[in-house]
Amino acid sequence: MTALRGLYAITPGHGPQGMPLANRVRLAVAGGARMVQYRDKTSDADRRRREIRELLEVCRAGGVPLIVNDDVELALEIGADGVHLGRDDPDPAAARRRLGPEAIIGVSCYGQLERAREAQAAGADYVAFGRFFPSATKRQATPADPGLLRRARRELGLPLVAIGGITPENAPALLAAGADLLAVIHGVFGQDDVRAAAAAYARLFPA
Repeated sequence: MTALRGLYAITPGHGPQGMPLANRVRLAVAGGARMVQYRDKTSDADRRRREIRELLEVCRAGGVPLIVNDDVELALEIGADGVHLGRDDPDPAAARRRLGPEAIIGVSCYGQLERAREAQAAGADYVAFGRFFPSATKRQATPADPGLLRRARRELGLPLVAIGGITPENAPALLAAGADLLAVIHGVFGQDDVRAAAAAYARLFPA
């Protein structure tokens, strides 16, 4: 499995027409994103399949895993590298049975270390905590603090993802506390220069 460390770029979902999503993801990967998550909460199944197939080509060319948010069956159908599961999604063990031993399975744990312990026991490959800072995407999410990452680093044997309002300026505190990946949406895809924005995060991780 690819080492899970670095910038984890999460797509912003379907919005106003502009630069095609595949082009923006290509720029993020060129800037140094080490993993990409396709996140789209809409019900347009045909468009989602079309977009994710395009993203899979981009990620294969860039040598980075493509993870599908929430949808185990879509990940299986498209041949994505894994799935990210939230509170109301299938449990990691069920996802593992569907996707196989090589799939990357991540679990949102919010501010709950016990949920992370359960995810690890169920076979997750990484756990995500946050939000750590105010976030336009996760306005209602319960805040987390770097101490949670420190506790998780002591207790768990999994890569840790930090999410929520992360910028290149506030990220070092999270990395020092134990984060392995920085999950970013607006900080990458909401910027005029996506490649440069991704590179600013990528530089935080020594080669």
